[in-house]
Amino acid sequence: MSYIKPKFRHPSLPKNALGVTIADYDGAISTLCAGCGHDSISAAIRSACFLSSIPPHRIAKLSGIGCSSKMPTYFLGKSHGFNSVHGRMPSVATGASLANRELTYIGISGDGDTASIGMGQFIHLIRRNVNMTYIVANNGCYGLTKGQDSATADLGSISKNGGTNPFDGIDLASLALLQGASFVARSFSGDKEQLEPLIRAAMAHNGFAFIDVVSPCVTFNNQAGSTKSYAHTREHLDAMPLDYVPLRDEIRTQYEPGTIQSVTLHDGSVIHLHKAGADYRTDDRNAAIAAARAAHDEGRILTGLLFLDPNSQDLNQNLKLASKPLNALGKDELCPGSKVLSSINEGLR
Repeated sequence: MSYIKPKFRHPSLPKNALGVTIADYDGAISTLCAGCGHDSISAAIRSACFLSSIPPHRIAKLSGIGCSSKMPTYFLGKSHGFNSVHGRMPSVATGASLANRELTYIGISGDGDTASIGMGQFIHLIRRNVNMTYIVANNGCYGLTKGQDSATADLGSISKNGGTNPFDGIDLASLALLQGASFVARSFSGDKEQLEPLIRAAMAHNGFAFIDVVSPCVTFNNQAGSTKSYAHTREHLDAMPLDYVPLRDEIRTQYEPGTIQSVTLHDGSVIHLHKAGADYRTDDRNAAIAAARAAHDEGRILTGLLFLDPNSQDLNQNLKLASKPLNALGKDELCPGSKVLSSINEGLR
């Protein structure tokens, strides 16, 4: 195995609308286990940012603790980054988003980081509709500490040491739907064709966009009996294919009438969805909750865009905060003087 990432790139690499190649979105070489699903997620994020032509220096990567939270090192090496303490990434993301609403925020977390120690912060992130993309690399175990079951491990799933999980797992996608998240999706790390457009759509969404990605742990949770293994996931996948089409590109129309639902996002882009069923609507929260529950009861893993609120208002809009980043405000705007302060105080009496 090579531990040196070559800097040479083919001179004919395709360029995006910014005139840069995908090499400009590279990160450091991964130190995760060979075959780890997390590396596929990193590759999908890198590709999604390139295809959406987002300048790397206008992206902020945030994470907590765990195998998943090491991932931001492995993509977008020219972006901002903050590795917070365990389960506290949402607080950092909220503060950063309020200080500068012009950056694209990508939060990377794991099932342990989100569904256990970070659960409280995760819920409030949804409630406040912070404008960010939040990706959970969900492998159902604590890979960094030898594979103990996490809170998302399914009831009856068998761990590497032979133990059977006696508890029902937390379904983070269903939880996000119940708590009012304005964009909820689920995918599989091994399904690049589905995951990549989902990430692009999430980054274009105005508000909190959550993607739960089943990402098998090849070292501690890939054995027979595990419900988060590659084999089990592939056998039980119930995917809703989709495509993401920026407005500046031609919208494809080769799909059969009645099988596509188009949704215009706030940045003017459009996503085209293939419905799982004839009556499935991505703007119906109750239907999404019912579909996720039905799939769970039948032992299937429903993936794709589960719900989208096209009229979402993010935290900055709800609080009517300054439209300019704080670091772009001048002295007079930051310190308007005693007269303005007195006027504010008078208005509160």
